[in-house]
Amino acid sequence: MLESKRWSIKNVEAPSPFELAMMVLSLVSVVIVLTMTFGHFDTETNKILLYIDSSICVIFMINFFYGLFKARNKTYYLRHHWIDFVASIPAIEALRIARVFQILRVIRLIRMSRSLIIPLLRQRKQTTLASLLVAMVLILAAASVLILLVESAEPNANIQTAEQAIWWALVTISTVGYGDFYPVSTIGHVIGGLVIISGVSFFGVISGYMASVFVAPDEQERSEAQEAQAAHKEHINNQLTQALEQMQQNQLKMEQNQQQMLDEIAKLRQQQDK
Repeated sequence: MLESKRWSIKNVEAPSPFELAMMVLSLVSVVIVLTMTFGHFDTETNKILLYIDSSICVIFMINFFYGLFKARNKTYYLRHHWIDFVASIPAIEALRIARVFQILRVIRLIRMSRSLIIPLLRQRKQTTLASLLVAMVLILAAASVLILLVESAEPNANIQTAEQAIWWALVTISTVGYGDFYPVSTIGHVIGGLVIISGVSFFGVISGYMASVFVAPDEQERSEAQEAQAAHKEHINNQLTQALEQMQQNQLKMEQNQQQMLDEIAKLRQQQDK
């Protein structure tokens, strides 16, 4: 019993990078829900938190239907991942608690898997995409909420609503800089500078990732090429082995024929001597 339990634990697959990303977003979403429930903020701040939570729910929904589309056994997938669909429904307070089960499930996988870093390093593309997704959501959420809290207290500020804060965060992180909304306070300038630096680093990573996708060979293509090369070598070795066996058989037949000829010659000599 203990051996079978140990065997099952050792053979549990480690969570994928996107599962870890969904766990982080679930944790962020739970924090947002708790903040909206127990925090005392103005209407615009609650609205921006609701926008962020709804955006995370959209990501959950896309991840759920993508997994359903990729699943071979859709009934099995729905039976084991229905909680993900429930947790991705926005604007319903009771269903948001279901995201805690998402976190607990991935934590259980992390505890049962023997190694977590090695699978992440092997799946570099998925790890990069998952990291970029989490970074984008966190940067946009933190920047829009902080700039709204800071600028709303300034009398001459032009960032006063949740929509304006989100638009400013999007424009700033993309380093476009339309200039229609901008911070006027010193703390707002510091936040803007940090967002610009994050945006430059963010899109630098995206550029490097896109370059690796189009320039570097894909891991699957590389493995297929290695498998094809190994199959070709094995085919050549099989042909050589068959050729050697055929040569040995031919040599054996020649030796047998030669022995038969010698025996017949010996018999003819005996008959001639008589």
